[in-house]
Amino acid sequence: MRALVVDTMEPAYNLALEETLFDALDRQDDGLFLLWRNAPSIIVGRHQCTGEEINADFVRRRGIPVVRRNTGGGAVYHDPGNLNFSFIERAHGDGRVDFARYLTPICAALRMLGVEARISGRNDLEVMGRKISGSAQRLQNGKVLHHGTLLVNLNFADMVEALHVDPEKYLSKGVASVRARVANIAEFISRDDLMDELRAALVRTCADGRADIPPELLQQAEALAESKYRSWEWNYGASPAFTFRRKERFPWGSVDLRLDVRKGVVTGARIHGDFFSAADVTELEQRLIGLRHEPAAMAEALRDAPWTTWFSGCDPERMRDFFLQP
Repeated sequence: MRALVVDTMEPAYNLALEETLFDALDRQDDGLFLLWRNAPSIIVGRHQCTGEEINADFVRRRGIPVVRRNTGGGAVYHDPGNLNFSFIERAHGDGRVDFARYLTPICAALRMLGVEARISGRNDLEVMGRKISGSAQRLQNGKVLHHGTLLVNLNFADMVEALHVDPEKYLSKGVASVRARVANIAEFISRDDLMDELRAALVRTCADGRADIPPELLQQAEALAESKYRSWEWNYGASPAFTFRRKERFPWGSVDLRLDVRKGVVTGARIHGDFFSAADVTELEQRLIGLRHEPAAMAEALRDAPWTTWFSGCDPERMRDFFLQP
C-alpha cells in the first residue's frame, strides 16, 4: 500500500480526490493510504438529512461548508485539528465490511506514540473509554474504501455548536447521528509536534512507500469537486425525504408551518394555527411548493408577500423572519 499525504484542506476537493482514486483503482494497482485534513467544515453521512444534522445559523454565520460524503454513518465536524485517513484497495475475503483490518494498524501507530487505543463496537477507537476516532466504509465493484477521523486537537466548542440542532425541528426518515463522549489525542500525550509525529507513525504502520498520482487524476478530482461535492444538489438535495415543522405563538395568534421536502425541494406545504386571515393561506402554501428548502429561495418567493392579509394583526418583518429561518 502506498501513502499519499494531501496538502489541500478544502473538504469538497478532498472527498472528490478520494472518490476519483477509488474509481481509478484497478486489479493490478497497489492499495492507497491517504492522510488529509479539512478546514472547518461539516461532513454529513450519505443517507442523512443535512438540515437535521447542522446548526444552520452557525454554518451561515461562520461560512462553514457542508459536504456530503459517499459513505454512511453520522455527521462529523472537521477542522485542522482533525486528521483523516483513507484506505483504498481491492476487497479481501468474502467482501463483507471489515473494520478491524484497517483500525488495527491505526492502533499500532498510536501505540508508537505511547497512546493505547482499542477498537470499540464496530467502527470506533477509544482511549480510556473516550472516543478518539470513528470510521465508515464503502464496498463497491470489488473494492473497499475505509476512511476515518482521528481527533488530535479538534475545537470541541465549535463542534458542539456546529452540529447542535433542536431534535423536534425535523421529523426525518434519515439516519440520526449519535453524540458520543469524545476526546482529543492531545489529552493523552504531550507533544509540540503531535500532528506531524502522528502522520509519520501512520505512514510507517499503514504503507510501504509514497504514492505518485498522475496529473490527469488530479484534474478529474477537481472537476468532480466542482460538479458534485460543491453543489447544493449533492450536499442538500440528496437528503432523504423529511417533514420540516416550525411553530410559534404570536400576540395575534399561533402559526404552525409544515413542509414536506424531497431531494431538498418543498413538495408539500401546510399552514395551521388559530390566527385570523383576510385571504386564503392556500396561496401562500402554493408559493412555497417547488422551492429549494433554503432561505435564499424562500426570500425571493416571499419578497412581496402581503403578510397582514394572510395573518391579521401581524408584524410583517417578524412574520417574514418566521418563514425564512432555516
